Amino acid sequence: MQDKLRELAAGLEGDLYTDETMRTLYATDASVYAEMPLAVAIPRNVADIKRLIDFARNHSTSIIPRTAGTSLAGQVVGKGIVVDVSKRLTQILELNAGEKWVRVQPGVVRDELNLFLKPHGLFFGPETSTANRAMIGGMVGNNSCGSNSIIHKSTREHLLEVKAILSDGSEVVFKALNFDEFIAKGEGDTLEANIYRSIRTQLSNYENQEEIRREFPKKSIERRNTGYAIDMLLDTNPFTAGSGDFNFCKLIAGSEGTLAFITEIKLNVVPLPPPEVGLLCIHFNNVDEALRANLIALKYKPSASELIDHYILECTKDNIEQSQNRFFVQGDPGAILVVEFARNTRKEVEAIATQVETEMRAAGFGYHYPLLFGNDTKRIWALRKAGLGLLSNIPGDAKPVAVIEDTAVDVEDLPAYIADFNQILKKYDLYAVHYAHAGSGEIHLRPILNLKTEEGNRLFRIIAQEIAILVKKYKGSLSGEHGDGRLRGEFIEQMIGAKNYQLLKDLKSTWDPQHIFNPGKIVDTPPMNTSLRYTPGQQTPDIKTVFRYNGQNVLQHAEQCNGSGDCRKSHLMGGTMCPSYMATRNEKDTTRARANILRTFLTNSEQANRFNHPEIKEVMDLCLSCKGCKSECPSNVDMAKLKAEFLQQYQDENGVPLRSRLIAGYARSAKMGSIMPGIYNFIMTNGVVSKAVKSLIGFAAERSIPELYKFTLSSWYKKHKTIPSPKKVYLFCDEFTNYQDTQIGIKAIQLLERLGYEVIIAKHVESGRASISKGLLRNAKKLANKNVRSLSRLITKDAPLIGIEPSAILTFRDEYVDLVDEELIENAKQLAANSFIIDEFLANEMRLGNIHKEQFRGDKQHIKLHGHCQQKALNALTASQQILCFPENYSVEIIPSGCCGMAGSFGYEKEHYELSMQIAKLVLLPAVRNKPQDVVIAATGTSCRHQIKDGAGVKALHPVEILFDALK
Repeated sequence: MQDKLRELAAGLEGDLYTDETMRTLYATDASVYAEMPLAVAIPRNVADIKRLIDFARNHSTSIIPRTAGTSLAGQVVGKGIVVDVSKRLTQILELNAGEKWVRVQPGVVRDELNLFLKPHGLFFGPETSTANRAMIGGMVGNNSCGSNSIIHKSTREHLLEVKAILSDGSEVVFKALNFDEFIAKGEGDTLEANIYRSIRTQLSNYENQEEIRREFPKKSIERRNTGYAIDMLLDTNPFTAGSGDFNFCKLIAGSEGTLAFITEIKLNVVPLPPPEVGLLCIHFNNVDEALRANLIALKYKPSASELIDHYILECTKDNIEQSQNRFFVQGDPGAILVVEFARNTRKEVEAIATQVETEMRAAGFGYHYPLLFGNDTKRIWALRKAGLGLLSNIPGDAKPVAVIEDTAVDVEDLPAYIADFNQILKKYDLYAVHYAHAGSGEIHLRPILNLKTEEGNRLFRIIAQEIAILVKKYKGSLSGEHGDGRLRGEFIEQMIGAKNYQLLKDLKSTWDPQHIFNPGKIVDTPPMNTSLRYTPGQQTPDIKTVFRYNGQNVLQHAEQCNGSGDCRKSHLMGGTMCPSYMATRNEKDTTRARANILRTFLTNSEQANRFNHPEIKEVMDLCLSCKGCKSECPSNVDMAKLKAEFLQQYQDENGVPLRSRLIAGYARSAKMGSIMPGIYNFIMTNGVVSKAVKSLIGFAAERSIPELYKFTLSSWYKKHKTIPSPKKVYLFCDEFTNYQDTQIGIKAIQLLERLGYEVIIAKHVESGRASISKGLLRNAKKLANKNVRSLSRLITKDAPLIGIEPSAILTFRDEYVDLVDEELIENAKQLAANSFIIDEFLANEMRLGNIHKEQFRGDKQHIKLHGHCQQKALNALTASQQILCFPENYSVEIIPSGCCGMAGSFGYEKEHYELSMQIAKLVLLPAVRNKPQDVVIAATGTSCRHQIKDGAGVKALHPVEILFDALK
């Protein structure tokens, strides 16, 4: 087979991977399943897809179509060739705004499509919680819905035409057909003709019709994905009088890539919703009360009605990003119903919200009814959408498991169904998280199970079986939007009866006689508790590490990644995570891939040092340690921390490279260079000498090296006469400000003094940031211990520690607490609580009224601000914006950039230089280059300022420089 695969690879214009690393990364999705594929293909065009299908047919293997890989039922997990269209089949091909349709390739991201459509006053309605990375091909495959399905229903209702390749390699187009066209399609000796003849025979049979209508879910349930949608096809022109035209697209939607390979999709698009959107966030004492009140809310035609239960709300308290989005929560509600109304004016929304509140109060439902508009609505939806990932953020091996979370019933049946559901769980001493689509009868329900245990595996199956029986009792759908896959496929016969199930099997065999398309999904599914990520009885190994991981070990921290793929969003979607993926669009360069490779090898390694695998090193290589994942990953997977840990452990076995030692030892080399900075700067800037030095170190020849200032900040401070004041601050004289950004340090001290503060530089050592970034954690630990010992006795709430370079001062808030010796943890926590970026300190003092606008000039100035990644990861960028807006007539625009691409030493390293510049060119450099001449660029990080200088030839200023220059 390997010879055959090599021959196949040679014939593809795209790429084919058979190595263990890539196969491992594609062995799972966002579900609990894992199975090693034969190969991974990244096709360049339709011709490649045809070659892959021919190969599968001729060599008894299978094709598994894949887009973003966020499936929750194991749809893209299997033994065959995974065909990932997310990188290259991403074109929006045609828009007809007049007729309101758009034609796209399957790898187009839903939210990016809507960015394209917005100027035309149009959008594609169905919206999943993964919409900023979910792709249209996957949405068709799963028949995705989303929170607004009350109005926009599912993808099926918007699917007009599909161009696809059948299992024999023939190309077909499925679209609406009148009766005569439908009959004509069945003529001839082709696979396509046979497909049309077969469905005509199946659905013309009266007994089949009666069986389908009796056994399939209620038609009143909008969200129903139970097997193949033959019930939908039955309600069309050839079989049901007065119905719409026949269209196989109804069947393709929700078929999970098991019938054909989609290459183009034509979608119906609709006018943009009314401009004024308000969210009525009703607080309840419990879920049952919320579900009963939901029936009242639906009478007023909302566009969404979404449930958030108290388990989710508890998870948001400890999430860096989502804790900020709890601003509207009052008390400790048992549940919140988020009801969205979209109307033409705010008055209309307010009037409806008042009516809803009045009726609910009269019925005794709810205790708090905040109505929110504008940017607040985005924050609330972000909180709701984060639920899926937040649920994985529970320390330990037991996790909320997607097993029966996709059930849908008639919305009138929902309160009784959920009550019955919870009674079943109670039998097994379990409870579930409840969240999402109350408005359409589908509450996502996740019991907490430990799938590493025999008992957890047993309960996984038992709960699935019992809930299937309950759903059938209510004539509901076992899948409302996430699909059957291999999780629910086993129960489809139970849900629709043996006769209907045989119809589905016959349909699959007609379309795909050799079962080459995604076998084992929907029909002929293996037992649902097999091929899991975790083997029953699996032990979590005890792995000794330098960092601590908050009540868990390093493997369990990596396992918090549930595969939801938030790290796959592009730069168009904003945020920082994940910069390398944004540039390369390779799955291998996602945070998810890094978590997957760690999980796989730390679980299965037979090495004494489980980190000692080149495969992990390969996947970790392009992690910039930007820390975007620490806040943006809803599961809070801190990949920068994991990478640093991996490097330390890997280097224990394989040695520390010279370049890493030099970078980690920056403070020492800068200290030596500062004795004669002129000579140091000549070596680093002279064309010939500098080139040789860079080559020796392993730096890119194109990259300039920062020069040392003519004296250090610490030497200037010793000569500087401090100004006594009762308002004291301690300045952390970080290694970057001390040696190269000395002028910024001087201006920071002078600014603080002129604002009335006494600035003290106490004795301390370097931050350890460079050592952490290169995996020299034991060295960083020594530095952390020294700094905590020397500074914790000085630093208090009234005499805080402030720093200029975010990456340095934030080590006190971030890594130190998990790095210092056990006996220093409390000291480290106290120090962390009183350590701030200078921007944060100034912003707080301005809020308290200790700094006044009158102290600054009133000149007009517009500033574009780029924030440091680690500052953004700890939600500290707002402070920079606030202080820059403080002087009268100063305005600030935040550049919507992620990482600048420099990321400490990453952008200097020769093998990373090109990627570093690619990342910078996504948003940051164009924004800087296109700025008006009178606009000032501000950047808080030393690396960021260096990248801007190298990439755009513009000098970016630190905010304290701008504020200092603005002083009267």
